[in-house]
Amino acid sequence: MSRKSLIKQFNTEDDTTRFARALAKHLGAGDVILLEGDVGAGKTHFARAVIKSLLLEDEDVPSPTFTLVQTYDTTAGALWHTDLYRLSSDFEVEELGLDEAMETAVCLIEWPDRLGPLSPASALVIILEPMDNGRRMTASWNDPKWNGRVEGFDDA
Repeated sequence: MSRKSLIKQFNTEDDTTRFARALAKHLGAGDVILLEGDVGAGKTHFARAVIKSLLLEDEDVPSPTFTLVQTYDTTAGALWHTDLYRLSSDFEVEELGLDEAMETAVCLIEWPDRLGPLSPASALVIILEPMDNGRRMTASWNDPKWNGRVEGFDDA
């Protein structure tokens, strides 16, 4: 399987939100999005836009920085939003139950480097980088299930 990628420039936060919402429409159980980028790159903004667009009822969507995991009931089923920044081993990931959630829920994972060998090969990797005029997003994937779901948003 060859790795595919898509690079987009987002000039405003609204551009990022539009892309995240467009992608969210195509998410379902077992879909994992790994969100990479430095502090302040827009990982939580991206995740929040996905979550808000899928919620059954409007609610606050806080960053999971201190709680590690926030779960939501959505139109796509259960959704887990995790921030693994404070974890130091993949054993802690297993303690959270994230390994099981990645099979049964939509999972948005910030700081996915903490997953170690638990990182799913079928995940969509989104790297966000701040730039002078907005941010650049690089999305990459191996699993063909992402082909139409990501590449089709060139105009998003």
